[in-house]
Amino acid sequence: MRTIRVETSAATILLTEAPEPKVRDRQTGEIAKDAVSGEALMTVGVVYIEDGESSLVKVTVPEGGVAEGLVLGSPVSLPGLVARPWESVFNGQQRHGIAYRSAAVTPASFPAAMGATA
Repeated sequence: MRTIRVETSAATILLTEAPEPKVRDRQTGEIAKDAVSGEALMTVGVVYIEDGESSLVKVTVPEGGVAEGLVLGSPVSLPGLVARPWESVFNGQQRHGIAYRSAAVTPASFPAAMGATA
């Protein structure tokens, strides 16, 4: 399925949920792995704010891409962020959504206020 690159330069992204292992199978507790590298995958919750609108999203990140020093409520950077539409049938119900994936999650700084004076 096609992935769509997400441009984040004009957005403010805040960490809302600490990184935790992405579970592939809830019954067995198996942790999801990257199909190519075999590295364990993590999920983080963020609020993505742009043009006066915000969205809460979960982003999948390889375990090695989770930086030290992440603080809830602080700005983060998501280099290489992509969105991938998905759909499936579960218990006879059609489901669909968008999955987000980034190469890393790192601390960032708040953007300078536009038009602010010192």
